[in-house]
Amino acid sequence: MLRYTFGLLSLLLSLLLTARESQAQEVLTLEEAVRVALERNYDIKLSANDERIAENNVSRGNAGMLPNVSANLTNNNTLQNSSQTRADGQVNEVSWGQGSSLNYGIGLNWTVFNGFAMFARYEQLQELEKLGETNLQLTILTRVGDVMSTFYELVQQQHQLRAYDTAISLSRLRVTTAQNRFEIGKAARLEVLNAQVDYNTDTTNLLRQQELYRNTQIRMNELMVRDVNIRFRVPDQLTIDEQLTLETLSAQAAQQNPSLKAAILNRRVAELDAKIVRASRLPVVGVNTGYNFNRNRSALGFSTLSTGNGLTYGVTASVPIFTGFNQRRNEQNANILINSAQLQFEQVNQNINAQLASAYQTYLTNISLVRLEENNQRIARQNLDITMEKYRLGSITTVEVRDAQLNYVNAAVRYSNAQYLAKLGEIALKEIAGTLTL
Repeated sequence: MLRYTFGLLSLLLSLLLTARESQAQEVLTLEEAVRVALERNYDIKLSANDERIAENNVSRGNAGMLPNVSANLTNNNTLQNSSQTRADGQVNEVSWGQGSSLNYGIGLNWTVFNGFAMFARYEQLQELEKLGETNLQLTILTRVGDVMSTFYELVQQQHQLRAYDTAISLSRLRVTTAQNRFEIGKAARLEVLNAQVDYNTDTTNLLRQQELYRNTQIRMNELMVRDVNIRFRVPDQLTIDEQLTLETLSAQAAQQNPSLKAAILNRRVAELDAKIVRASRLPVVGVNTGYNFNRNRSALGFSTLSTGNGLTYGVTASVPIFTGFNQRRNEQNANILINSAQLQFEQVNQNINAQLASAYQTYLTNISLVRLEENNQRIARQNLDITMEKYRLGSITTVEVRDAQLNYVNAAVRYSNAQYLAKLGEIALKEIAGTLTL
């Protein structure tokens, strides 16, 4: 009896310490969780880097519109034995004579026309920048959805922890009552043992739920890219938007879904790529100019030193006449890629509509289940209160008490699950529609 009382007091002290520690923990709001994740999440940072690269690539120089200017220097030296026979028969010879050639200057090359390919390329770079922005938007939307889902999973688990806490409190009362009844001879030892087994079972369930809750905390910390060992609580409020309609969501998805926008941009990029390929049929015209200095020195010859400097300029033009049918093949492939991009757009659109229809049906079902389980929980609580009052008066069996206790716990768990699933459905619908906000 003393050992049992000591164990009960130890558990009570442990629960009090846990509750005090819980009160001291950080209260993490959804707004703070999303803000930190947006600032630190690795996937968002990587996608932002890709978007910045696409932004940097939008330049006229990258599209080939601007000239290339380069400076050149060439300096060659020789050591050689030379022999020269002149027209009058005189022979001149030099052993290991030195010679040198020095050329340096600056030159400019500029393609001024290439069948409008440079303009198509510049427009394509702008579309690729938009595609980078859309991919970043998709990453942000996905990660914010992950944070919100995990946040409300923590809310659900806190609700379930309270249900298991209630079960343990009732089981502890049953153990105490059964022990007292046994000591005064009004109950058999079997009743005490049954109450103790139920108490241990409820304790196991609570420990498992605490483990699940802690693992979810770690996952949230990982999404926020902070110390995974940080412990925190979240507010218990869970509000569900019950006003969503499929028609509105479909219209929003057609305008704002990032995957659909990316498919449209990919089709536009393919069209511009075909335009660049077709430009290869037209002439390429370029201009060049430069200023050069040269000096040549030799040990033997009519002129041992010559120098020169001046301006050079010119025009180049080329027209493809026959390329082994490669031009036609490239244009055919470009048109096929346009068709593939169109098919991908239609596929994404079909997939989004299917996701919306399925998710919306699940959302409606979960909304109905929330109302049903809320009523079930209220009834189960009333039944439990009546049962416990009868148990205190000794007019009901322990089996009936346990049934009422389990009914309440199960009803509370089902209610929190229904709320969580309905909230997940709301988040999924808004994520597909591209309208996910806090």
